[in-house]
Amino acid sequence: MAFELPSLPYPDTALEPYYSARTFSFHYGKHHKAYVDNLNKLIAGTDLEGKSLEAIIMAVAKDPTKTGLFNNAAQVWNHTFFWSCMTPGGGGRPTGKLASLIDQAFGSYEKFAEQFKATAVGRFGSGWGWLVLDKGVLKVVSTPNAEMPVAQGQVPLLTIDVWEHAYYLDYQNRRPDFVQAFLDNLVNWKFVADNLAKAG
Repeated sequence: MAFELPSLPYPDTALEPYYSARTFSFHYGKHHKAYVDNLNKLIAGTDLEGKSLEAIIMAVAKDPTKTGLFNNAAQVWNHTFFWSCMTPGGGGRPTGKLASLIDQAFGSYEKFAEQFKATAVGRFGSGWGWLVLDKGVLKVVSTPNAEMPVAQGQVPLLTIDVWEHAYYLDYQNRRPDFVQAFLDNLVNWKFVADNLAKAG
């Protein structure tokens, strides 16, 4: 079975004005779709055909001869995860166990938000900002290009895409404004809490 572009978890207008349908038309409809199409071409007729996305990523992550395959597989995973990290009416403060763990790890939600924003804004060039669980500890990290925490043994809980195509139509060169809007209005804290619960 070939991989397919997964459906968005909401209509493409649902995140406006913070994330526009026009941005989705390019970011989801063209960039994400191209990664899916390229992945299918790269695995066709190989022993990776029919394997899960995660299995493909782990099989090629450390193989420098398979960088193109890793990049496309990881970007399919990263984007699918990113769409779920946003929700209409999202953002603001988390609650419950997640809020307590953020307070423990960072000192307060405000300190977490400050570190998350600085990390995402400070990523030079293209990449991602993440909240991860690393050996039971919450950390904020960033990865370049298609790199992802799964391939490094970390559990991703939340991500923001800071490739320029992720925000340029709406925010132009104002990456800090995009990250702030993400934190204030878009984060799906239920999804983050569910990822934490699944991690045990």
